[in-house]
Amino acid sequence: MSEHVKAEKADGILTLILDRPEKKNALTDAMYKSLADALDASEQDRDTRVILIRAEGDMFTAGNDVSDFAAVNAGSKSLQNVLRFIRAISQATKPIVAAVQGRAVGVGMTLLLHCDQVVLAEDAQLTTPFVNLALVPELGSSLLLPARIGHVRAFSMFALGEAVRAQDALAWGLANKVVARTELVAAARDLALRLAKQPLGALIATKRLMREAEQIARRMEAEGIEFQRRLTSPEAKEAFTAFAERRAPDFSPFG
Repeated sequence: MSEHVKAEKADGILTLILDRPEKKNALTDAMYKSLADALDASEQDRDTRVILIRAEGDMFTAGNDVSDFAAVNAGSKSLQNVLRFIRAISQATKPIVAAVQGRAVGVGMTLLLHCDQVVLAEDAQLTTPFVNLALVPELGSSLLLPARIGHVRAFSMFALGEAVRAQDALAWGLANKVVARTELVAAARDLALRLAKQPLGALIATKRLMREAEQIARRMEAEGIEFQRRLTSPEAKEAFTAFAERRAPDFSPFG
């Protein structure tokens, strides 16, 4: 496990905890590896019936660590562990519950589309600002998000980076419930415990029947090709440089 991802197991629940609050739980390559390893291992672990994903601190996650994106743009790092995580969470057969407080940015939002139960704290805000970073959606979200909330809402989230607050997310079908921040972990664990008591074979079969796995896989492949292309583009380099320099990016030179 990465020092910034903790794993706990009890009562049939594997809890994966993002624990980098000083950096807003921004996901590093090492954290992606730990999450992918844990999700892959859970598939063969008979003691794991449900997976719960949550985070320490005031924010669920700021998304991918932008310094890692910049390193990929510069050619000094690959997306191997990011891709492993994307594959692992999208192909997970066991139920996944998420508990979200504060901001869930980028992959922090899109991973929720692969969760089966989502509990939001009252202060939760969901954002997918991919275009702001000269990138495109990932994790099948270009298919799954419009299907869930409609094209115009999804396009606003993707293209303009508009945040969705907890109550709107609930109304749009992105979450099961909204609770007080102090009740978040308990509420999510209660859902996980209820699922853990259900017949696992029936749960797995139901989840499989509810998802168009082949269609999602095809869309993820297309997204991955375009994401890699965008990630190494001059636009992305400007976005990452501007982020590091704490200034607004200037995309006007790029047609």
